[in-house]
Amino acid sequence: MSTTDMLRNDIIDKLLTISNKDYLSALYQLVNSSSVDQDTVHLTDDQVVMLQLSDEDIKKGKLIPQDQLDKNDFKGLTEL
Repeated sequence: MSTTDMLRNDIIDKLLTISNKDYLSALYQLVNSSSVDQDTVHLTDDQVVMLQLSDEDIKKGKLIPQDQLDKNDFKGLTEL
């Protein structure tokens, strides 16, 4: 997990504990008025390659049903 993801999750955890309506309102206004470009996601070269490989797998029918993937994950976790 990237530092950005960890920071975002920490902020969310802290927000869930705040009950002061005025404080939450002020935070909402701050976040809502930020100039973050929400339409653009910048990917690393590695992420682009992984997406291209995923597209190729889909085209070739190399898919695993979600329930099978869940079983494989559970099996892997129980073997730890």
